[in-house]
Amino acid sequence: QVQLVESGGGLVQPGGSLRLSCTTSGIIFSIYDMTWYRQAPGKQRELVASIGRGRTANYADSVKGRFTISRDNVKDTLYLQMNSLKPDDTAVYYCRAQLGGSDYWGQGTQVTVSS
Repeated sequence: QVQLVESGGGLVQPGGSLRLSCTTSGIIFSIYDMTWYRQAPGKQRELVASIGRGRTANYADSVKGRFTISRDNVKDTLYLQMNSLKPDDTAVYYCRAQLGGSDYWGQGTQVTVSS
């Protein structure tokens, strides 16, 4: 059974930092392309950052220079380090694993940026 479990979300003040984790099981994590998405209330889900098997990372313009995506192929875990958080970063954050026709999502973790 494939599972993707996000954690690390919470309430943080503007300018603060959070580190999200996505722990996976049931897949050969190292060969999957991994992506973080987010969905704010009333908005469509959007891509935040992605990292391929070769560890090449791509970012949405809105998070470049503030967020860093990384992966640990020993721990089968995906990370998203989020710095200089803004209220506009408030959303539910999801991780996604893709390989060919295989496509798996986590249940999401809430990030709220507010003073």
